[in-house]
Amino acid sequence: MSIDLVRHDDGVAVITINRPEKLNAFDAEHYAQLSDAWSETRDDREVRAIVITGAGEKSFSTGADLQTFIGNPPALSEFWLTQKGMLLNRGLEMWKPVIAAVNGYCLGGGMTLLLATDIRVAASHASFGLSEVKRGVIAANGGTQRVIEQLPRAIAMEVLLTGDRFGADVAERWGLVNRVVPHEQLMETALGYARRIAANAPLAVQAAKELALRARDMSLSEGLRMEQFTNRMLAATEDAREGRAAFKEKREPRFVAN
Repeated sequence: MSIDLVRHDDGVAVITINRPEKLNAFDAEHYAQLSDAWSETRDDREVRAIVITGAGEKSFSTGADLQTFIGNPPALSEFWLTQKGMLLNRGLEMWKPVIAAVNGYCLGGGMTLLLATDIRVAASHASFGLSEVKRGVIAANGGTQRVIEQLPRAIAMEVLLTGDRFGADVAERWGLVNRVVPHEQLMETALGYARRIAANAPLAVQAAKELALRARDMSLSEGLRMEQFTNRMLAATEDAREGRAAFKEKREPRFVAN
């Protein structure tokens, strides 16, 4: 029972929620381990893209392990420790791209985690849902905030207010996931995305992600100005020089300024 972190030589890291006997649900210990994994990959200069998945074939994650949390609320003082145990879906600033490989149930906190990722691949048997309202609570850690911006309003409200599950085919039709593949192709497809991203200029990739996400809080004129500032800064980097040289010499670039 753990959160496993494996780094590959090609700049890709894989985080695996390894608690299949509990459908990869999180207790306090596993939330803490996942927080550590996000921080490690964020700060590791060799990591350029991250894949997150669940162990086994049944579940990506079903979110919080309710048996460990119901009737055992944290002290009220914890409410103001807003930077403690930061998670991707709780607001951790992670500018490296994150690809989700959804290998089964993606429910509750598992789906709020999905909503914080950038690219999503689902196995054909995967199922999704924000089921918190069926348990007397809400989809926290960004559930109520991200679903409304990522799905059409009426669909988002259906997902949020009914708590009903839906399949991978529906998730693909709604645009919640990028691709649906047979389970045996899931990890290779997700890793394929990660490897293609990791082969690009890392500073440019992270800048592109940050600008895209911050666009939610900026006017168009502010966003356009930030693009100008960022491109001016990137144009002076070693990666930009390498990109131009590789294009001129008709070869693959070798980016190093990560």
